[in-house]
Amino acid sequence: MTPLSHRAPLLLAMGLLPILATTACSAAGPDTTTAAQAAPAATSTDQRPFTAAEVSRFDQPWAMTFLPDGSLLVTEKRGKLQHLDLASGQKHEITGVPKVAYGGQGGFGDVILHPDFARNNVVYVSYAEEGTLDTRGAAVARATLALNADGGGALKDLKVIWRQTPKVSGQGHYGHRLAFGPDGKLWISSSERQKFDPAQDMSGNLGKIIRLNDDGSVPADNPFASQGGVAAQVWSLGHRNVLGIAFDANGKLWAQEMGPAGGDELNLIQRGANYGYPIVSNGDHYDGRPIPDHDTRPEFAAPKVTWNPVISPAGLMFYNGTLFPQWKGSAFIGGLSSTSLVRVAFDGENAREAERFNMGERIREVEQGPDGALWLLEDGSKARLLKLTPKA
Repeated sequence: MTPLSHRAPLLLAMGLLPILATTACSAAGPDTTTAAQAAPAATSTDQRPFTAAEVSRFDQPWAMTFLPDGSLLVTEKRGKLQHLDLASGQKHEITGVPKVAYGGQGGFGDVILHPDFARNNVVYVSYAEEGTLDTRGAAVARATLALNADGGGALKDLKVIWRQTPKVSGQGHYGHRLAFGPDGKLWISSSERQKFDPAQDMSGNLGKIIRLNDDGSVPADNPFASQGGVAAQVWSLGHRNVLGIAFDANGKLWAQEMGPAGGDELNLIQRGANYGYPIVSNGDHYDGRPIPDHDTRPEFAAPKVTWNPVISPAGLMFYNGTLFPQWKGSAFIGGLSSTSLVRVAFDGENAREAERFNMGERIREVEQGPDGALWLLEDGSKARLLKLTPKA
């Protein structure tokens, strides 16, 4: 599929340029799968196949990742990186974190390990950073994690390897989810910063899925490498607000993204594909004006699942453990406005929502632990870290 560049005048003429929504899409809103696929009713607490135990609490946590020794790194949106020893319950702050632009949806973001972390101790972090003239944008940095004997430590030799281009005003839709693929490449979700048209503009990298080498350089086999500049970073375009990316057992990349008023999506990310935003969406503008659905423009890649009312997706992971054998191969998505944990089942490249568990709180992040347990981070201040294990 070919990219559509420099579409702002055309979209304005078509009446598709929306009024900037000042309400963050993760806020409680219309809680949405498609008309063709009704969402299952949320499972009540006493019917859930797991027990949720509180392990710790954090201040506005955003992401987590397990270290090889079983301990946990957790980012807090205000700009802290915490190291949690699960055996002792002790929590220590890691210093050397970059300065973040905190506010709105902005702040400290994701944290992941280099594929060869056991040898090099390299981690990657994402965050919102200040620009000039009241602008901001996401950035990704790599650093060496140096832990000390008491569980504290520091990020050393931190180097920024990628930035959103251009930096713009506002405090929403950074995205900046990170993942390493089976190919050893670094993948980054770059949301469109509530500016809409940049998702179709190849002169910038907003509203795109980015693929880089581990040092931040651009792979020569990227689909738009011949265009040079930031376009060379791009793997796919036409995205809105991507807050979860993950690879399945077959090495395919999936991404969930928040729709506007309705139309949250789960997408199979394909090389060079255009996912259509803001030209098409299965949701509408916040001011009520309709956006044409995906089925009106078959040249754009359509989502495998859409939610209407929305779930406000946050976090995405594929389960491959043995603690919940019935869920092997399923994906799990945290729900913000839906205060839920959503399980997605797959049949090849087709997907459907299979179960929804009411968690009673906004779920910001979901990960699989070393023993196959599911781990959830709630959203907001005094947010709980929950460990989900099978009921006896």
